Amino acid sequence: MFENKRILVTGGTGSWGYELVTQLLPQQPKEVIIYSRNESTQVAMNRKFEDSRLNFCIGDVRDKEALKAACQGVDYVFHLAALKHVPVCEDQPYEALKTNVLGTQNVIEAAIENGVSKVIYISTDKAANPSNFYGMTKAIGEKLIVYANLLHSKTRFVTVRGGNVLGTNGSVVHLFKDQIRKKKQVSITDLNMTRFFLTLRDAITLLFKASVESIGGEIFVMTMPTCRIVDLAEVLIEDSGITGVKLVESGIRPGEKIHEILMSDFESMNTVVYDEQYLVILPTINMPELKEHYKDCPPVSFSSFSSDQNLMTKEEIKEILRRGGFLS
Repeated sequence: MFENKRILVTGGTGSWGYELVTQLLPQQPKEVIIYSRNESTQVAMNRKFEDSRLNFCIGDVRDKEALKAACQGVDYVFHLAALKHVPVCEDQPYEALKTNVLGTQNVIEAAIENGVSKVIYISTDKAANPSNFYGMTKAIGEKLIVYANLLHSKTRFVTVRGGNVLGTNGSVVHLFKDQIRKKKQVSITDLNMTRFFLTLRDAITLLFKASVESIGGEIFVMTMPTCRIVDLAEVLIEDSGITGVKLVESGIRPGEKIHEILMSDFESMNTVVYDEQYLVILPTINMPELKEHYKDCPPVSFSSFSSDQNLMTKEEIKEILRRGGFLS
């Protein structure tokens, strides 16, 4: 799919961007353009990869004209740029709106104007029945991406919805390890909290598969393992070898859920199981080609996909942490 193609990655200097580029380059693209705001992170990324096919472009998704210029001659766009920290988006909703909603609209318009083949939008479990402003902005982004397929252009738009990815910038794994080492205590907002987790490598592998298989308009949901945050903390404490580490309950933050969901009960009415690894949420708006494409896929047999179901054992948590390179 990507051989000899030009690919634009918005927000490409983050953790997802690094792993995406790592897995993209062996597929022999013609060029990968990293579009982001931070000069320093671009310089650091350029030094790390030292690959002539990587080009770096300073720009903000809020700047439509800059995006249009960056999209010239591009075949595929991976839209990763977002304000993603729940407390930040609660405190500064205008900024989250401008980046996550208006920025996504700008990506859509820039892609259509330049005849991009496909735009892949990265969403989050927090967009399903959103309880915080971050989730709301990503849910609106999903709607915009679905609707963009009706704008009579040759560009196809698809969403990939995932949960927490282990080891990304600001990830709970890094936070817990830091707290264990420096404070001999781990702060958990609620001891009953559960989350979806996936390694970054697995997340990008699934992202590519959805990119290839999608025809536009669908939301691919990664079926991800779940765990209790307390169990994750205890596994990291055991691995550290440090004794006397305490768990401290700090209280739920604004907009935070005890359990996340990857698919709401409303969405389940239009969701099919695809290739075992995915659920595909089909739009409620009339897109007959999608219904035809997925007509042989079985409908989901459950009404909600919540992080408090099918919880991993501690051994399974250890295995996923080992795969991610987070255990000593």
